[in-house]
Amino acid sequence: MNYNEPLAYRMKPKTLEDYVGQEHILGKDKILYRTIKADRLSSIILWGPPGCGKTSLAKVISNTTKYKFKKINAVSSGVSDIKNAVEEAQNIMLNPSGKCILFIDEIHRFNKLQQDALLPYVENGTVILIGATTENPYFEVNKALISRSMIFKLNPLTKQDIYTILKKSLESPDGLGSYNIKIEDDTLQKIADTANGDVRTALNGLEVAVLTTNINSDGYIHITNQIAADSVQNRKAIFDKNGDSHYDNISAFIKSMRGSDPDATIFYLARAINGGEDPVFIARRIVIAAAEDVGMANPNALVVANAAMQAVHMIGMPEARIILSEAATYVATSPKSNATYLAINNALEDIKNKDTGEIPMHIRNAPAEGMEALGYHQGYKYPHDYPGHYVQQQYLPDKMVGTKYYIKDENI
Repeated sequence: MNYNEPLAYRMKPKTLEDYVGQEHILGKDKILYRTIKADRLSSIILWGPPGCGKTSLAKVISNTTKYKFKKINAVSSGVSDIKNAVEEAQNIMLNPSGKCILFIDEIHRFNKLQQDALLPYVENGTVILIGATTENPYFEVNKALISRSMIFKLNPLTKQDIYTILKKSLESPDGLGSYNIKIEDDTLQKIADTANGDVRTALNGLEVAVLTTNINSDGYIHITNQIAADSVQNRKAIFDKNGDSHYDNISAFIKSMRGSDPDATIFYLARAINGGEDPVFIARRIVIAAAEDVGMANPNALVVANAAMQAVHMIGMPEARIILSEAATYVATSPKSNATYLAINNALEDIKNKDTGEIPMHIRNAPAEGMEALGYHQGYKYPHDYPGHYVQQQYLPDKMVGTKYYIKDENI
């Protein structure tokens, strides 16, 4: 064992039996487990957050398959690397099967040209693709590749999964088994919890704790709660302001405001702020929610939200968090009506798809001499000349008379 390699690398599983977690796709009755065991794998894309076991699963497959296994990283590889892998696979002297399993880590970083270069070989079966990505493949990967692959979503590992792997690392000769270590289960649980689903973070933290702690007089390395906390540091946030979690979090934030849940609203706001989200972007979402979801039920929400956006722009973080919290809470706790949102959507739909007729002549202006003689502005009734400043007259085109767009609900 090369102890210069990080603990997280040394502890990668070698067989399916060693693999911990992801029971929803690797349980013994699940299709992925059965195809790996039978070595009948078709092209797959593994999608999940960092440290959930995507490359570990690829390593397990490389150890169990009879096919030639080739790994490349999309960050440092290009079309030439794909062609080289294909040429090796098609060399019958070196590879009688004529096909290979090609593992592409961070496949979302391949551009369209690189993904297109891969497609014909996936299609004809020369390449069995295993792509790993932290980004939503439905957005980042060529649709043709998606249609020829099975997508498996990997979840963040549970606290118990990470605890199990940490425990194994303390006993394994590949891990820290050669060290005399004393650590309480409670401390291991704390490391597992702080890693927040990322086993790599947990293993790195444990390794730092062990390698930087002196051997005690009793011959053991004692890892206390404080040493563990210093080594792992802050709880890992599952948030990437440029990635898929950005969209998930902002969606949850908006839906919580719409659903009138101020506590959930503040939670997702805090998650966005902690993840480094642009505060002006958050403020714009609050303004949109004020118009779309609160609307005429409380028109002042739009005033508050717009004022908050301007204030956030002028003040910046960290104080902007207070302004965002106030505005988001105001929108979340306001009565709701989407009547104006539905009204403009329905009107636009009619404009695009119907013959809506002409604007009535009596509500057209007659700015030039002679236009009134042609019927412009003739018969227009000025509402302020009538009691209550209202008079009944036609405003919609003849073809649209009787159409209702703005329909009041119980909150307006």
